[in-house]
Amino acid sequence: MENRSVLTIEQRKKITMTCVESVDAFSEERILLTVEGSRVTIDGTHLKVLAFSQGSGNFSAAGEVRAVRYGAKGKGGFFK
Repeated sequence: MENRSVLTIEQRKKITMTCVESVDAFSEERILLTVEGSRVTIDGTHLKVLAFSQGSGNFSAAGEVRAVRYGAKGKGGFFK
């Protein structure tokens, strides 16, 4: 299956992503998403969810982005 999700990080201050199925949890230090059946973890400081549309799958957040990690069905992994 082809991955259709697009991730954009602007100057480590703003992050946008497509194909997001759900925002599972969020705090100022971590945001947990489900994207195309996989877990995506965004780590940082002063993180804030700006927008999420479950219908379109568009997601955006702001803050100091330190890391984005992809894990397949609960398995740890790092997105390079």
